[in-house]
This record gives sequence, structure tokens and C-alpha cells, in this order.
Amino acid sequence: MEWIRIASMICFVILAPILGCMLAGADRIISARMQRRKGPPFLQPYYDIRKLLDKEKSSVNSVQDFYVFCSLLFMVITGALFFAGGNMLLVVFMLTLSSVLLLVAAFSSNSPYAHIGAERELYLMMSYEPMLLFTVIGLYIFAGGFGVMDVVEGGRMPFPYLIGIFIGFTFILTIKFRKSPFDLGTSHHAHQELVKGFNVEFSGRTLAMVEILHWYENILLLGFVALFFLNGTLWGYVLGVIICISVYISEVLIDNSFARMKWQVALKSAWAVALILGIGNIAVLFATGV
Repeated sequence: MEWIRIASMICFVILAPILGCMLAGADRIISARMQRRKGPPFLQPYYDIRKLLDKEKSSVNSVQDFYVFCSLLFMVITGALFFAGGNMLLVVFMLTLSSVLLLVAAFSSNSPYAHIGAERELYLMMSYEPMLLFTVIGLYIFAGGFGVMDVVEGGRMPFPYLIGIFIGFTFILTIKFRKSPFDLGTSHHAHQELVKGFNVEFSGRTLAMVEILHWYENILLLGFVALFFLNGTLWGYVLGVIICISVYISEVLIDNSFARMKWQVALKSAWAVALILGIGNIAVLFATGV
């Protein structure tokens, strides 16, 4: 059993950036087709990263690269811990720590544009964190433990019992994936930003690390989506993968269908979803004794 956990960690470290790059490429192609454009090649995200890595090293201060590297490192450890079947609560805390370190790197630049983007990102963190915690709490009540393996080996699919929490989690994915209408901290669409949010002062290898970090994060978040459909059988894994692909495509469609909203809308809507769907679903679990 231990070798399976180690293999899962190694697979995440190696395969997550590859899958994340493929998702980013598919995202650009789908977006282009929706706008009746040809769009870039499928591997354009890889070409962009390779170009950034080849650029001369340039940083606004001596600590910026260190904070970004630590953020990437914690993201890799977080994903490896999740896919090894570790503690979900620890995963959420480490995921938050990775995001905080990235914002510290932005604040360290003393750029007013980076500060504005970082402040927006802080508002978004305040928006999605409650629903993240309710997701872990719901899975804990359902499985009887905080471990990912407690859910996987439970023999029951969480989705029918946690449908409200699942909907709430997919809602905050729009924020975590940095998609419209909640791409306030930064945006992957050049036409939506005069300056590039909190990472406006990142360039070269530093910016490449940030993009790779997002690839790792996206795979980790989709892992949470798949967790709602795992029941210890092969069919559960297949269904989980199908749902992950469907959820990501729907996020791309939402991204291209809505204009950006103010941070107040993101905060109020995310908290309303967390209170109604998150707490409501947990209350139902307690009432039914699941």
C-alpha cells in the first residue's frame, strides 16, 4: 500500500504540469472557437514557458524569486500529499499558504499595480476559503475521517450525499481558475488587463514558475472534483475523470460568456453559496445521520 502512495506522489509531480499545460492549451483553443478565431497551437502554453525560461534573469528585488519558488514548492507538496491520500485539512491549509506566499512576492515589489492586483487576490481568497473548508468538513462527516483515502476506500460515492457542497465547490472553482466573472486578481486574457494584476512585476523564469504553479493547482482542484465520484471501483475513477473534463469545459464557457464583476459581487455571492449550500448540506448530513 505504501508503494502506491509513493507512486501517486511521483506521478503527480511529473504528470501534473503536463496535464495542466494540456488543459491550458485546450482552454485557448475552445475560447478561440467560441470567438470564431483559429487560435494558437495546442502546445502554445509550453512554447510560452520555454520562452520565459530562456530569458535573462530579472527581478525587482532579491526576495521575490524566493517567495515565488516557495509558493511553487508548497503547491507541489500539497498536490503530492493529496494524491497520496493524505489529510484534506492539511491540504487546504498548505494550499492557502502557497497562495499567501505568492501574494507576499507581489507586495515585495513595491509596485502600485502589483499591490492593487494583490489586494484584489486577497478579496478573492476571503471569498472562496469558507467554501473550501465546508467542502473538507462535508467530506469528513461523510467518510468519518480527514484522509483522502477515507473517502476513496469508503465504498460509497460522496456525490449523492454532498450534492450541495459539490455545487458550491464548482462555483468557487471559477475564482480559483481565475475565470470571468471573477478574474479580479489577474487574467489570462490580454485584452482584459492594461496591467497584469498581482504578477505585473514578474518576468522571465519567475513568471514561468507562476504559470507552472497554476498548472499544478488546476490539477489539484480537479482532483477534489473527482473525489466526489470515487467509490473504490474502476467505474468511479472513470466517472471522476469525465466529470473533471466536463467541469473544466464549463468553466471555459463561463469565462467567455460573462463580463468581469466587482470584488463585492465575488465576496457576497461566494459567501452566500457557502452559507446556503455548504452549511445547508452539512445540516442535512447531521439530520439524516449519514
